[in-house]
Amino acid sequence: MKLFTGYNRILAGITLTGLLAIGILFYQTLGQYINKQIEDHLYEELLEVEDFAHVKNILPSPEGFDGVIVEYQKLAKIADKREVLADTNFYNPKKKHQESARYLKTQILLNGEPYEVKIIASKFESQEQIKSIVLIILLPVLILLVLLWLVNRLLIRKIWLPFKQLLHNIKAFNINQEEVFTPIETKIEEFKELNDAMVEVTHKIKSDYREIKLFTENASHEMMTPLAVINSKLDTMLQSNSLKKEDSEILEDLYRATSKLTKLNQSLLLLVKIDNNQLQSKELINLETLINDKILYFQEFIQERKLQLNVRLDKTEVYANRSLIEILINNLFSNAIRHNFDGGKIAINLNRNSLHFSNSSVQPKLDPNIIFERFYKDNGSEGTGLGLAILKQVCLRQNYNLLYTYQQGLHTFNIQFDNA
Repeated sequence: MKLFTGYNRILAGITLTGLLAIGILFYQTLGQYINKQIEDHLYEELLEVEDFAHVKNILPSPEGFDGVIVEYQKLAKIADKREVLADTNFYNPKKKHQESARYLKTQILLNGEPYEVKIIASKFESQEQIKSIVLIILLPVLILLVLLWLVNRLLIRKIWLPFKQLLHNIKAFNINQEEVFTPIETKIEEFKELNDAMVEVTHKIKSDYREIKLFTENASHEMMTPLAVINSKLDTMLQSNSLKKEDSEILEDLYRATSKLTKLNQSLLLLVKIDNNQLQSKELINLETLINDKILYFQEFIQERKLQLNVRLDKTEVYANRSLIEILINNLFSNAIRHNFDGGKIAINLNRNSLHFSNSSVQPKLDPNIIFERFYKDNGSEGTGLGLAILKQVCLRQNYNLLYTYQQGLHTFNIQFDNA
């Protein structure tokens, strides 16, 4: 939920609850006031009945009263002299419909004889007046609250506009680009402090990143020359006939170690180039042709491991960097061959929207949350642990979606293109 939405919901809830409570309280207070007026009128009518009977020695006619209905009932004796006030419903003969009313009922002596007198006064007009008064008062208040809510919403949007601009600039910030973090112009002190802090942090990040990148590039390049010299010397020594068996085994171990170190150094250099976005040129690439070429290139390794290759390729073209795509295909093939077992399976499925590489392996299902991290590898792997990390970085640079699944003993890497 957005901050504006949450704030407006709370404000609207409090406002409507308060308005409803005030409306109910006002309606009941006004209703009690109207009831008091009706009750006073009922008492006046009761006094008129008593006075009329005392002067005329007869009961007044029920039709002789204006606005009220008077009913008489002769009693054997007076049982209760209390006056009862209550609400009721009655049929109004003049208006010919049921109405709510207030009545006064009591027992009195008229000309020495006990009677129960019930005087009924309609509340219909009073209730209509109450509704009109409530609407006249609450409707303008409601309109005012709606206007205040709209003004408040517009003001909040305007006040928080610098924050939205700052958030947009943070999302647009790219450490690989030369452009610095774009500051914002605002008069709000808190947003000024946040803006200054972001400018300072991004400058520090870019400075540290440039130093680390420069160190990595220089270190990797400087390592290439001594590694090449070491490999060359080891090759020369291994070809010598004067070596003992123990010496040859030691040299072979050294040769394998330096070869692994050379591959690691090359992989790190490749990752630096990908991270720095140095491979940017794009062209239209026929993936079907490229994969067929790579099958011929890796054919010797496939036959050596006696792997069953199942290929289904549709004609598919992508607009991408050729070097990155070749790195992608090479890593997929190397991974499928190296982590397979003799007589295992490799399945390649290419269509317009995706590329699937599946291979059998003695390894169980891998953790999809960590397999693409740098230097991750299982216990039985002799690789550098950078192959899948390079795969992930290539897909990120090309805006491809890389997924890993494990079904029926096959490890599958699914690359979804952005052709849609």
